[in-house]
Amino acid sequence: MDHNNMPARGGPPLRKRSFRTMLLATALGASLAVPTLAPMAFGQSQMGAQNLTQQTQQAAPQTLPSLSPIIKKVMPAVVNISVTSKVTDNTPSEDQQAFPGDNGNSIPNFPPSPFDEFLRRFFEQQMPNMQAPPPNAKRVALGSGFIIDPQGYVVTNNHVVGESGTVTVIFQDNTKHPAKIVGRDPKTDLALLKIDTKKPLPYVTWGDSSVANVGDWIIAVGNPFGLGGTVTTGIISARGRDIHSGPFDDFLQLDAPINRGNSGGPTFNMQGQVIGINTAIYSPNGGSVGIGFAIPSNLAKNIITQLREHGKVERGWLGVQIQEVTPDIASSLGLKNDHGALVADVTPDSPAAKAGLKQGDVILSYNGHPVDQLHDLPRLVAETPAGKRVDMTIWRGGKEEQVQANVGQMPSNEQVASNEEGQQASPDRASALGIQLGKLDNRTRQRLGLKGSVKGVVVTNVQQDSPAADLGIEPGDVIVAINQQPVSNPGEAAQKLREAQQSGNKHLLLLLNRHGTNEYIGLSVG
Repeated sequence: MDHNNMPARGGPPLRKRSFRTMLLATALGASLAVPTLAPMAFGQSQMGAQNLTQQTQQAAPQTLPSLSPIIKKVMPAVVNISVTSKVTDNTPSEDQQAFPGDNGNSIPNFPPSPFDEFLRRFFEQQMPNMQAPPPNAKRVALGSGFIIDPQGYVVTNNHVVGESGTVTVIFQDNTKHPAKIVGRDPKTDLALLKIDTKKPLPYVTWGDSSVANVGDWIIAVGNPFGLGGTVTTGIISARGRDIHSGPFDDFLQLDAPINRGNSGGPTFNMQGQVIGINTAIYSPNGGSVGIGFAIPSNLAKNIITQLREHGKVERGWLGVQIQEVTPDIASSLGLKNDHGALVADVTPDSPAAKAGLKQGDVILSYNGHPVDQLHDLPRLVAETPAGKRVDMTIWRGGKEEQVQANVGQMPSNEQVASNEEGQQASPDRASALGIQLGKLDNRTRQRLGLKGSVKGVVVTNVQQDSPAADLGIEPGDVIVAINQQPVSNPGEAAQKLREAQQSGNKHLLLLLNRHGTNEYIGLSVG
C-alpha cells in the first residue's frame, strides 16, 4: 500500500486516496461510490441542500477491511533463517553485501545504480576502521522460511542455505532452533529443513497456484534487511515468467515490496494459503522496485515432497536439446504460428532417439499439454515419472505426426557423445548470400575446439550488410544442414544456398554448430 499517497489524519476522506487503495477496497468488498458534487446555485432551497447532504452521507466510503486476521493466522509459521558459513574466495563481493540479507536474491547483470558510489563513500565514512575479515572468519546471512508441518519441516530457498556451516531457525518470539538440511534442489532453488521439537508447531498449508490470476491480491511475509517478520501486500502482476535463472522457470511476478532477506518467505492468497515462495527481485540497486518473483506452489509441492521422502529430486528425461521457434524458423518449416519447441539435437540412445525424434522436429504438445513456449517442455518432462509412456505431437515435413516415448530418469552427469572422425570433404572454398565457406578440416576443428562428431562447413567470413550478419552469424560457426539437408563441403553448401534463393524461397533454415552446440537459425533472403 502506498502510504505516501494516503490522506493525512483528519483530512478529506476520499480525495487524496490513492488509486491503489481504491482498488484494494474494491477487491475486498468495500463500497466506493463517489458522489458528484456540483456547486450549489445561489438561492437554492434548503430542502435541496438537505437532499444533497443525505446523498453524500449515504455514498460515503466504508472502512477498509483489515488484513490483520489473516496475518495473525499465518505469522507464527513464518520464520527467519540464519546461516553461518566461513568466508572464502567465493564470498559475494562488497556490492553484493551492501545490505544485510540473503546472499544474492536479485537478478544479475543489471546496470549499476547512480547511488552505489554514494553508498560506498557513506559506509567508508561511517566505518573508517573497517578492515578485511581475518582468515577463517564467519559470515552470517539472513533469509526467510515457513513451516509446512507441525513436526518441524521448514521450506526456504536453496540460495539462502547455500554451502552453509550451520543453519538456525528463529521464531517470531525470538526462540532459536538448530536445523538440519533434509534436501536441496538448485535447479528450482528450493530447500527443505528440519528442526526437532517436543510440541507441535504452527504451520501453513499449500494453496493452488494454478487458480491464482493476474490482479489477485497477495500477502508477502519475510525478513527483509534482517529486520524480522515483515508483511507487505500487492497483486500478481504476471504469470509464467522466465527469468533465465534455471531450466524450470515458471515464476509468479508480484508487485508487493520484496527486498533482500525476503527470499524463502511465503506468498499468501487472501485465504491464508501459500501460493508462492519469494525467490528473486528485479533490481538495479538491491532494493525493491516493485518487481518480485515467486516460485508457484504447484511447482514447489512436488519438489518438497521428493526432498522429504528421498532427500533428492528425480526428474524425467527425454534427451533433446531444444530452442525457440522464431517467426523466420516457423515460416521456413511451414508452421502457421511460432510456437512449440524446435529440436536442435538428440542425444544418442536417449528416450527421444529411441522414439524416433530427429533434428528439425518441432514438439507441439507433450502428454496432452500444449507446448506454447520453449520453457514449457523442460518443466513438463521433468514432472513426468521415469518409465511413463507419453504421447507427443510433432511437426515434421510440413505436417503433424504422433510419436510415443518412454521417459527416462535424468542422469546426474550428462555426457556428450562423440564419434570417430570421418572422411573430410572437398577443400574448395565457396561463397553465397554474403557468407564465405571453408573446409572443416582437422586443424580447423582443433582450433575451434570441436569434436569429431561435428560435420559440415565452417563460416570463414560474413559480409557486413548481409542477412547472415544481421542474424549474428559469424566466422567460426559451422553450417551443419540447410533446409534439413546435411552439407559436407563448401561448394555443396553454397550451391544449396543459391538454389534456395533462385527458387523464390524467402526463408532458409540453417542448422549451425557454435562452440559445440547446435542451434537452428531462420535466414530471410527475401
